[in-house]
Amino acid sequence: MNHTNAQYDAVIQECRSVFLQKTSDYGTSWRVYRTISIVDQIYIKAKRVRTIQEKQQQKIEDGIRSEFSGMLNYAVIGLMQLSLTETDSEQMPVERVATFYDEKISHARALMNDKNHDYGEAWRDMSQESFIDLILAKLLRIRQIIANKGVTLISEGIDANFYDILNYSAFGLILIAEGKHLQ
Repeated sequence: MNHTNAQYDAVIQECRSVFLQKTSDYGTSWRVYRTISIVDQIYIKAKRVRTIQEKQQQKIEDGIRSEFSGMLNYAVIGLMQLSLTETDSEQMPVERVATFYDEKISHARALMNDKNHDYGEAWRDMSQESFIDLILAKLLRIRQIIANKGVTLISEGIDANFYDILNYSAFGLILIAEGKHLQ
């Protein structure tokens, strides 16, 4: 499990670095996104990976690895947006964003460790295609929860789905780094 935690931390650190650099460049422009817009941004990335997998080729330089990083960071944006209100400022200093990002990642990491304990790191034997299918299913679930005005009868909420997307993306990045999945 220590090896997994080190790998997880490494891919998160890369994603965090990109996220904070983009925050320095663009500010917190993502604050205008509604939940459905974040879902659609992740959908675009997941759909592109699925298309690359199916066609076994791509024309745009950024590869699958970049898309998994983007999905992870958009999931963090989704989680941050769920925690913020309309009265919170649209512009936040990079330091506050970094703290907020780290809080969401800390929860995601704890969830990953709990699930790895119970599932025995089954994700290590999964295909990249399955990660994308699971992410797409989670996005459809979020869309349905939004259509239901946030009400669920027995299901997890939007945040749980964003956490799963975040962790599936991290797993995809880990397996790419190990050379087990397409880049």
